[in-house]
This record gives sequence, C-alpha cells and structure tokens, in this order.
Amino acid sequence: MSTTTTATADDTTATAPGVGSMLLAGAAATVAASVATAAVAAGGQAIGISTAISGAPIPTSGFAVLTVIFSVLGLVIATALRRFARHPRTAWVRTTVALTVLSFVPDVLADAAVSTKMLLILTHVVAAAIVIPAVARRLA
Repeated sequence: MSTTTTATADDTTATAPGVGSMLLAGAAATVAASVATAAVAAGGQAIGISTAISGAPIPTSGFAVLTVIFSVLGLVIATALRRFARHPRTAWVRTTVALTVLSFVPDVLADAAVSTKMLLILTHVVAAAIVIPAVARRLA
C-alpha cells in the first residue's frame, strides 16, 4: 500500500531562485568586484606599491578586466553546479574558495616585490569576498 501526496494551490513551498536570478546577482557582484579590485589596485599604487611584474606594470583597468573575466567564468561554474551538483551552494563555496586559494600561486611565484604580491593577493580576496556570497545566496 502506498500513499500519494498532492500539492494544492494553498501549499507554500520554498523554491530555489531561478538561474536568471543567480546570473543577475552574479553580474551585479561582478561589476562591484571589478570596481573594488581596481580601487584596491589604485589605492595600493597611491601609497607607493608597484603593480609591476617582471618590470611591466599592470594598469588599474587590467584588474577590473581580469576580475570580470574570471567572475564570468565563475558564473559558468555556478550554472553547471546548479544543474548537476546535489548541493550546489556547498559545491560552489568549496570550489570557489579552493580556486581563490589556487589563484594566489601565480602571485606568489611572480617576479615582483613582496608588497606587489600581497596587493595582488588582496585583490583576489576582495573579488572573492564580493562574488562568492552573492552567488551562493542564489543557489539552493
């Protein structure tokens, strides 16, 4: 003997936000993160921290552009996790925190002053602190 449950119009169920909601929140976070990383880079330069790697300075706009590129890549990952992961929010946070930590490796290995390396790492942390929670809130 089995029982069947039928939902009625009076039932209230919590549903996960749609992919459009996640992408919109992610896009807004991407814009905020790109502005923030450019501001951090400009602030670092204002107090005398070089952004030069192997003698070639990274323009402030470069921080914003790379933040957008990698944030969009992150949104692609979030979309895939939303579709295929059993627990997309948990998978998103674990994946992006691990990728953020891995993003420090090129900075640490760069031919640059220690202060430059720390500034680069700080920009990664700032971007992650903005984008990861914004997208996580939209994942079930």
